[in-house]
Amino acid sequence: MKRGTNVDDKVLLDADIREPLFIYLEQHYGKVRFLEEKITGKARADVVMVLPDKVCGIEIKSDADGYTRLAAQVRNYDKYYDENYLVVGSTHALHASEHVPEYWGIISVELIKGEVDFYRVREAKTNPKAKLKNKMSLLWKSELSHILAENKMPKYAQKSKKFIAEKLIGKVPDEMLHIQISEELFERDYTIFE
Repeated sequence: MKRGTNVDDKVLLDADIREPLFIYLEQHYGKVRFLEEKITGKARADVVMVLPDKVCGIEIKSDADGYTRLAAQVRNYDKYYDENYLVVGSTHALHASEHVPEYWGIISVELIKGEVDFYRVREAKTNPKAKLKNKMSLLWKSELSHILAENKMPKYAQKSKKFIAEKLIGKVPDEMLHIQISEELFERDYTIFE
């Protein structure tokens, strides 16, 4: 496993946590896609985890990190994601629940016998503050257009993302939109920018 330079000092950094975290979450959830460093309102989500019917925000606080920006990050994550997780180094595990709402999940990470190990302190619950229109803003216009076509709706080619999202929310059941948003994010192709 790829690890940062401080593993021998027993301090796990963000870079030490990510790859093992992805493996752990893939084993737990099955079909999953990870988008890293995604702009989320006025914050940047460390990881966005796409599941077949929901999108989850993941904030990583390694042993070397503090909680200075966490309150603002929580406010932003809560606007966009169906569920949220705080992944914390073992030094933060005892006090992590004091820094996030009770519906946030908490996963503790520590180094045991040279291996990065994870423990679910608390499962995430449905985020009561998430707004479907905010979640839809994570999509590109081409992805929104594809959802329009899937639902046999007009193209609205000259209209804004916001207009299209509002039309979809007005015509398509929420449960179906959650699935279609996930499908678009699973299929997202960043190579078009290369």
